Amino acid sequence: MAECNVCYRHCEIEEGGRGFCGVRTTRDGVVVPANYGKVTSIALDPIEKKPLARFMPGSKVISVGSYGCNLRCPFCQNYEISWSDQAYALEETAEYLPPEELAAIALKYKNQGNVGVAFTYNEPLVSYEYVRDAAKCIHESGMVNVLVTNGMASLDVLEELIPYIDAMNIDFKAFSESFYKDFLQGDRQMVMDFITEAVKYCHVELTTLIIPRGNDTDLEMRGLSKWIASLKGKNNESIGRGIPLHISRFFPRFQLTDRDATDVDWIYHLADVAREKLNFVYTGNC
Repeated sequence: MAECNVCYRHCEIEEGGRGFCGVRTTRDGVVVPANYGKVTSIALDPIEKKPLARFMPGSKVISVGSYGCNLRCPFCQNYEISWSDQAYALEETAEYLPPEELAAIALKYKNQGNVGVAFTYNEPLVSYEYVRDAAKCIHESGMVNVLVTNGMASLDVLEELIPYIDAMNIDFKAFSESFYKDFLQGDRQMVMDFITEAVKYCHVELTTLIIPRGNDTDLEMRGLSKWIASLKGKNNESIGRGIPLHISRFFPRFQLTDRDATDVDWIYHLADVAREKLNFVYTGNC
């Protein structure tokens, strides 16, 4: 039995067992990721698709994902590789891609506009050791690293990664603790702490998916954007107003089909609300 320290759950994992994320396991008394280097998805994408609007615009990035997640979003867009039954079955079929080979693939596509690698699709922080090792190799080849994450990880994990990460898009799913706890089985404060620290060291953009009857009020958006605007840089300078926020439209899928897609006009309205505090607000899926 060993304790995992990736997120707030601090799962006690038996030898050969699994934590809540379905990925962290104990081997010889040490917690390690069972999915280290196991790739389920890889593609060359426009960097704007991550989404990143203000980091190397017009470039492309190799997107790579594995399986497993430490949240339980009922609207998950990548549930097949994140936390459904299909996701856990991927342990037997996912192919192993060593860190050095991922770096070589990134370099191979440089002449097609590729600038590096984005760790995305599932939750990359449940296998942060692979992200760290691969990102180091990618930096050594002169390319950049992007992390697309729910941000629900300890500051110890962030500290391991910061030397190698150039940009992040972090899902800030709601400004409500009850939304995180009851809807996602997550911890809002851990995400806020992660964001607060990450913005001091690399380019950060945030994404909020607007769920009807979930996180779609003016009050919610004003609270969220006001908090973002209050964020400080490494030298305590005010940087929050310049942090980009992507406000994205929900479509019913997976386990959340009891409500319609978010009204497009409401997305635009909430974007205007966010602009009361933030300089760069973008709308998505509209």
